[in-house]
Amino acid sequence: MEMIRMSGITKSFFGVTVLDNVDFSVEQGEVHALLGENGAGKSTLMNILAGVYTRDRGQIVFEGTNMEHVTVQSSEQAGIAFVHQELNLFNDLKVYENIFLRKEILTKAHTLDKKKMIAQTAELFESLGVDIDPTATVSELETSKKQLLEIAKALHANAKLLILDEPTTALNNREIEHLFGIIRRLKQSGKSFIFISHKMTEIFTIADRYTVLRNGQMIRTGAIAETTPTEVTRLMVGNSYSDSDIYAPRELGENILEMENFSGPGFENVTLSVRRGEVVGFTGLKGAGVSELMQAIFGVTAATGGSLRVKGRAAEGGIHRAMKNSVAMIAANRKENSILPDFTLLENNYVSEHTLSRKKQLIHRRQESEKFSKLRALLNIRCNGEGDLITSLSGGNQQKVILARWLNTNADVLLMDNPTQGIDVGAKAEIYRLILQLAQQGKTILVNTLEIPELQKVADRCVVFYHGHVQQVLSHAEITEERVMLAATNAINAAEGAVGQ
Repeated sequence: MEMIRMSGITKSFFGVTVLDNVDFSVEQGEVHALLGENGAGKSTLMNILAGVYTRDRGQIVFEGTNMEHVTVQSSEQAGIAFVHQELNLFNDLKVYENIFLRKEILTKAHTLDKKKMIAQTAELFESLGVDIDPTATVSELETSKKQLLEIAKALHANAKLLILDEPTTALNNREIEHLFGIIRRLKQSGKSFIFISHKMTEIFTIADRYTVLRNGQMIRTGAIAETTPTEVTRLMVGNSYSDSDIYAPRELGENILEMENFSGPGFENVTLSVRRGEVVGFTGLKGAGVSELMQAIFGVTAATGGSLRVKGRAAEGGIHRAMKNSVAMIAANRKENSILPDFTLLENNYVSEHTLSRKKQLIHRRQESEKFSKLRALLNIRCNGEGDLITSLSGGNQQKVILARWLNTNADVLLMDNPTQGIDVGAKAEIYRLILQLAQQGKTILVNTLEIPELQKVADRCVVFYHGHVQQVLSHAEITEERVMLAATNAINAAEGAVGQ
């Protein structure tokens, strides 16, 4: 039985057609993957369904009823919930207050019935197998729990169709499997899901059908069981797609980053040397300590033991000292830790370099414009001009602007914490090429990622972490899914222990 059908949806912005006669449908009790590169039209199509945008032409039928004028309120009332990648929670409110926002339960005296709202929130979490304290302040929650809270909030609103936009970005493997378990249970009760993701393994694990958009047009729809990840990727990207490895070895220089028994919050006794021009991939299960190590190298957190040397000099102090030592960091969470949303591309580009040049009180716009123009060409940043707000760009292009910001400081060591998180396959390929291009120029790059194929494409070595310790170091030729996962889960030691018994 069909739950939603969108027919002939067309939408233009300022004379530019972003959706061209798109058809899209979802069955009751199915997970439908909506796929396409950034800018393909996925968000626009979903925002039309959610009532954020008004369609120019086309028809929307939900559960047999024609939706003439869709608004945010009418969409929600019909049972459609949009769980955005950029979470829409109030961090200063408690968990139960977010759940019952605009749906508060009142006592007979018309005061808030906190006790009943807390109890119902606890019941909702228990039914989903979610371990969240209803009275906790949202700002205290891990990002993964915020994601589950958003989904619980949608279900509390009696949503029948949930649009999940990159829902696993902040989740580890165990949390992803938990989320998929929730989705499967809800499918059995008749709920439907539109699943937007760039991760092929997840799409082929959870989705029943798929629809691919490219350049605002519907390219193909079909059953997941009747296609392959490579074919779907080709449909998304077009004839330019190639799934071949891009890794190329290069001559390495002297040691530029040296750690000896380096310890800090979340990791300890890390001993490692990295050479100029080398790309070292860091990986491990979420929480293994890699992000914490990168933060300590960059001065975000203070080390508790051991030593760190950059270019032969002891590296101590905070972020500014790290920047002075030519160390840069692309943080995992662009929204919270990198982009300045109210700033233009030019302003986002020169902010770090200007921080380093404290004696230069004035900003020379022409000079900064010339530098940004060169970096824009080098990194292939797609934008209308330097005056655009950074929030107007796709995730991949935002990431390139952050990379340009650090190249503008002449940093020699680049720490990249999940640099391709939430960006499409085409933009990922560009990031991989940029990493190797920068390494060829002598930059030293440390990349943290949970995706083994990324390590195979760019890393000279792979350092696998387990519970804050270096578990194993693999050469490029040794990087395989099996070897990495054996080390990341401590299965190697477990197997050796079993043999010795």
